[in-house]
Parts: sequence; structure tokens; C-alpha cells
Amino acid sequence: MSEISGNVLIRAAGIDDLAAIFHLGEKVFTSQEVSNLYRTWDEYEVVGLFNSEPEYMLVAEIDGRMAGFAMGTTINKARSAWSYGHLVWLAVEPEFSRQGVGDLLFEEFREIMQRQGVRLLMVDTQADNTPAIEFFQKKGFENPTDHLYMTLYLQKED
Repeated sequence: MSEISGNVLIRAAGIDDLAAIFHLGEKVFTSQEVSNLYRTWDEYEVVGLFNSEPEYMLVAEIDGRMAGFAMGTTINKARSAWSYGHLVWLAVEPEFSRQGVGDLLFEEFREIMQRQGVRLLMVDTQADNTPAIEFFQKKGFENPTDHLYMTLYLQKED
């Protein structure tokens, strides 16, 4: 746990943070702004990552209020000496956006991954999520690859 940049505290998430993380995700990952992220964001994402790899779940606080979170995982592939990190979710409370909270969360997450021996860090977002793409490019991510996401509405049978 470390206090960074004045009154911003970046710390490991605890079980008492899960509801606030979920509700912030609901606020940030909306169907209007990021429809694909909205479709995959739910309470099982939060609880599942917390239960499986809580060490990769961070919270940012400002004056005791949740200002953002980062959640990720590691991937070890058979027959590969490399360990991969995946920043699965990063969100900042809208009132604190563009104030460096995302930067602090990302940098702490990167440090955790480096200490774990991760050789490659991955992130994904929607192809039209320009703010996220620009944020990650400033962090050194490169080689963006389009990923096609398709939907099929199924009619309920009577």
C-alpha cells in the first residue's frame, strides 16, 4: 500500500471494495459508450477475478472515496517460457478522469506484473474507444490488432 501523488492512494482491493468496483464499472462501461464492454461487465467478472487472482486487483482512493480500479490476470501457456499479463479492466470515476488516476493505477499494475516475471502485457478495448486506445499507446502499447465482435439475437421459443 502506498500513497502516491498527494491524496491519491493506490492499494490492493479487498472484499469490502467489490460492490464499489462493480458499481463504478456499471457507471463507466455503459451501452452508449462502450457497448461490447458493457455486455461483458457483470458482478461475476469482479468476484471471479477477486477469487482467482486478488493480487492483480487494485483500487485508487481519493479522500477515502473510490476513484478507480484496475483488474487483471496472468496467463501461462504450455510449452512457453513466457508469462503474459492481461489488464482486463481499468476504470476511473468520471469526476476524476484525466487527473492521473488511470496513470497511477496502470503504473502500479505494471510494477506488479514485472515483479511476477511477466514478459508481455496485453490489453484490449473496443476499436472505437479512442480515449482508451490513446491512453494505452501513451503507455507504450503498440501493434493494435482489430478484433471482430459479432452478435446474434436469438428468439425465444414458445
